[in-house]
Amino acid sequence: MSNDNTYDVVVVGSGSAAFATAIGAADKGLSVVMLESSDKWGGSSAMSGGGQWLPNNPVMQRDGVGDSREEALEYLEQTVGDEGRATSRERKEAFVDGVADWVNTTERLGITWARATDYPDYYPELPGGKIGRAIEVKPFNSKRVGSWADTCRMLMAVPIMTDDVWQITRAWSTFDGMTRGARVVTRILGGLVQGKALAGIGAGLQMALLDVAVQQLGVQLWLNAPVTDLVVEDGRVVGVQATRDGREITVRARRGVMLAAGGFDHNEAMRLEHHGIEGDPSGAPSNLGQIHTIAAKHGAALELMDDAWWGASIAGAGDDDPAFLVGERSLPYMIIVDKEGRRFANEAESYVDLGHHMLEHDKDGAYWMISDVRHARRYMRTYAMDPRKNKAMEQAGLRHTAKTLGELARKVGLDEQVFKATVERFNGFARSGVDGDFGKGNSAYDRYYGDPTVHPNPCLGPLEKGPFLAVRVVIGDLGTKGGVLTDEKARALRADGSVIDGLYAAGNVSASVMGRTYPGPGSTIGPAVVFGMIGGRHMAEG
Repeated sequence: MSNDNTYDVVVVGSGSAAFATAIGAADKGLSVVMLESSDKWGGSSAMSGGGQWLPNNPVMQRDGVGDSREEALEYLEQTVGDEGRATSRERKEAFVDGVADWVNTTERLGITWARATDYPDYYPELPGGKIGRAIEVKPFNSKRVGSWADTCRMLMAVPIMTDDVWQITRAWSTFDGMTRGARVVTRILGGLVQGKALAGIGAGLQMALLDVAVQQLGVQLWLNAPVTDLVVEDGRVVGVQATRDGREITVRARRGVMLAAGGFDHNEAMRLEHHGIEGDPSGAPSNLGQIHTIAAKHGAALELMDDAWWGASIAGAGDDDPAFLVGERSLPYMIIVDKEGRRFANEAESYVDLGHHMLEHDKDGAYWMISDVRHARRYMRTYAMDPRKNKAMEQAGLRHTAKTLGELARKVGLDEQVFKATVERFNGFARSGVDGDFGKGNSAYDRYYGDPTVHPNPCLGPLEKGPFLAVRVVIGDLGTKGGVLTDEKARALRADGSVIDGLYAAGNVSASVMGRTYPGPGSTIGPAVVFGMIGGRHMAEG
C-alpha cells in the first residue's frame, strides 16, 4: 500500500466543520487530507450567510460587550433544553468552552473576524440572551486562493456582510438603507481599484479557511473523491475506502477519521423516511446522506434524524432552487397564509420555529406570502429580482398578481371570506401596533429586519393598497440536523454510549448540540467549527 495514501487525519467533506478539523489538527503538526465527494468544495457553508453564533467569544470581549460562560449556558438551557444525548450538558459546555480556541487560533493564522454588532440572538428576551454574539469573516480577497476560487461552491462572490443585509433591504426607502448600500458599493469599487476580488458571507468564510488550511498549513484537498466505506481494524477506524480518478483507493488515518460531509437534505428517500416530505432544501446538492448510512453500518448511533434547520422558502419553478426567507418575513405590508387564507404563526419568528409551525399546521398544504404594493416599492426582495424567474413562477402558478384582494384570493384558490376576515383582522393589528394573534414585532429579533420608519410596529403594515402579490411558500431548510451521535470530544458513539475508536463527526452529519431550535445567527456553522476543531485537537493529542 502506497505511503502517499496515509495521513494522520482523514477528513470527509469540505465545509466549515471539515476545515475546522483540518486546521485544528494541522496547526499541531499533523498531516491531513480532506476528501470532497463532488467537483465543488465548501459545502453548504459556502452557500450560506457565513455567520457563526459563538457566545462569549474573544471578539466580543475585545469590544467590551458583556457576556459570560454562565450566561451562555443559561441561554442554551433556556432555548435548547434537553433533547437527548446530543444536547447533553457536557456537550453544551464543550461548545461554549471551545469558542475561544477556534477564534484565537484562526486569528493567529491570519483570519480577521468582525462581529455582527446589531444582530440579536433569536430569543434575546430569554435569560442569558444577548445582541451581537455572531461573528463573520471580513471580506476576503479571493485572488489569494488562486484557481481554488473557481471550484468553490458559492452563491455569489461579493463583499457583503451580515450587518449589511438588514439595511440594504431598505436601500431605496430609508436613509440608513441608502447609506449602507452606498457603503457596499464603495467596498466593491475599493477592492477593484486595489486589484482585489473581495468575497463576503459564506464564500468569503470558506476561502479564508482554505487559505489557512491548504495554502498555509499544507492540508491536502481532493475533489471528486467520494468515500464509500470506513476501514476498521481490531475495532478501530483506521481509514476510509474512496474513489479517486475512477479507481478505488484506501486512505489510511493514523490518528482518526472525521466525518464532516453535511446532511441528507437532497436525498428524497431519506427525507421521506425521516421527515415525511421530500424536502425543498437550500444546501449543497452533494448532501445525499451516504456518510450517515456508512457510519450507521459500523455501529454509530444516529439521533435527531427527524429534524432539520427548517424555514419558509419561496418555491422555485422548474429547475430553480427555492429561495430561503430570512429578513423578508419581518417586513411590513406582508403576511403568510395557509391554503384557506388563514395566518398560522408569527411570520417574523426564528425560521426554525416557523418551519416547525408549518409542519405542524399542514405538512402537505399550500402556503402563500401575500403583500401589497408598498412591500414591492419599498423593499429589495431577493426572491423577486430576476424577471425571468418571476415569469417562470407565473407560468407555473406559483406567483399571482391582482388589483384587489378578492381577485387575488380567487386566483390563488383561497377561501375568499376566510381570507378577507384574516386581512381585516391583521390590518387592525397593524394600525394598533400589536399583533394580538401571534405577537409579530414583539421581539428584538423580529424588529431587527423590520422597517423602523413604519409606526407603531416596524414589522406590521396593513394590506390595503393594490396591486397585490401572492407567491408560493414551501417548507424549506438550510440542511438536516440529525446524524451521528457524538460526545464532548466530537467522538462518534454507539447506541450504548461507547466510543467508536478513531471515528469523529461534526457539522450536519452529526446530531446537533442545538437540538430542535436555533439560538442565534450562525447556529449551524458555530457548533460545526467548534466541534470540528475540538475533534482535530483531540486527534492531535493522540
